Amino acid sequence: MDTDTVRSPAPDEAAGRRREQRGWYFYDWACSVYSTSVLTVFLGPYLTSVAEAAADADGFVHPLGIPVRAGSFFPYAVSLSVILAVVVMPLVGAAADRTGRKKPLLAAAAYTGAAATAGMFLLDGERYLLGGLLLVVANAAQSVAMMLYNSYLPQIAPPEERDAVSSRGWAFGYAAGALVLVLNLVLYTGHDRFGVSEGMAVRICLASAGLWWGAFALVPLRRLRDRRAPDREAALPGFRQLAATVRDMRRHPLTLAFLLAYLVYNDGIQTVISQASVYGSKELGLEQSTLIVAVLLVQVLAVAGALAMGRLARRYGAKRTILGSLVAWTLTLAAGYFLPAGAPMWFFVLAAGIGLVLGGSQALSRSLFSHLVPPGKEAEYFSAYELSDRGMSWLGPLLFGLTYQLTGSYRDAIVSLVGFFALGFVLLARVPVRRAIADAGNPVPERI
Repeated sequence: MDTDTVRSPAPDEAAGRRREQRGWYFYDWACSVYSTSVLTVFLGPYLTSVAEAAADADGFVHPLGIPVRAGSFFPYAVSLSVILAVVVMPLVGAAADRTGRKKPLLAAAAYTGAAATAGMFLLDGERYLLGGLLLVVANAAQSVAMMLYNSYLPQIAPPEERDAVSSRGWAFGYAAGALVLVLNLVLYTGHDRFGVSEGMAVRICLASAGLWWGAFALVPLRRLRDRRAPDREAALPGFRQLAATVRDMRRHPLTLAFLLAYLVYNDGIQTVISQASVYGSKELGLEQSTLIVAVLLVQVLAVAGALAMGRLARRYGAKRTILGSLVAWTLTLAAGYFLPAGAPMWFFVLAAGIGLVLGGSQALSRSLFSHLVPPGKEAEYFSAYELSDRGMSWLGPLLFGLTYQLTGSYRDAIVSLVGFFALGFVLLARVPVRRAIADAGNPVPERI
């Protein structure tokens, strides 16, 4: 059959691609509220308080008969969710590539996570086990869904558009996180005026994130389309599939080199996100309301930062822009070391610096990796990428905790994270990305 008779005209093809891209942005809009309102702000303190209410006289709860300090229950549940995601993601990624049916798998993961998050409304009294179960399910489902969502990028955007498309997706996510966080804060700080208790306000905020996730996930699920996949062997179980993916990636050592660099500097990014509030409260003596406003500031400025860095990437290339962002991260942490205690304004300045580089460094890393993925293996490779994002984010917190344990200073702990950005800079600078793209079998953009 003549190819020209089945190929859509270029304008129609471009219009269809734009439609898919707009739908793709909305999954970030849908799920980022979970990361912001649930994980970053509300669930950790609230689930810890529920566990403390159920604790014995020594401060321990006993899930499955195992003694666990109440204050450790939340991070342990997060860790368990990561382990579950590590098992499931490679299997789902390989199945998505083998069948070409990503959308049903994305729908299953998204609505599993949304339902578990909405179910957090039931967390009251001493139901810490229910809270832990819902957290494990929601967090693992989000990781699986994000892996599938990210794997669409090389299919819906040609090489020259990926930096901009990825940056817009992150911007949509941060905008949604900021909007819903404002609404949550109105309810939380004014719960008496709304006639609800503080605990009820938190439960409403948690459940609303799940409802938001589920409602707006309909948009990408309507607009994204599945592609026919080449014949592939059946997916292997769990860790065997991960091992097979890693063996395949060894045929593309430059892709692995980028993934190693990303693993290192992203660990630093994730640790700053998770520990900045601890630094603000324990070292700088700031109030909870100040910390929440700072989180909101990060969300708002991350929108502008992601879009601005996307434009910089079009001019200077994604690799150079990411390297510049790592320098900015280093300078921001160095400035954070000298912040005076009891001065909210300077902490807001630090939050602004984090926000401006946060979204862009993550968005451009995603788009750059998409160029390094062999065609037909998008979901499988993005499962490894997502594992680097989620599954290895324990090194930074460990270094942070050990530094504080040895020095007794959160200032020393926060500045110790500079090493992740410095090492990540060196590793990324050594990756010849143009050759890596060609070796993966992809067209090399004019500017990368």
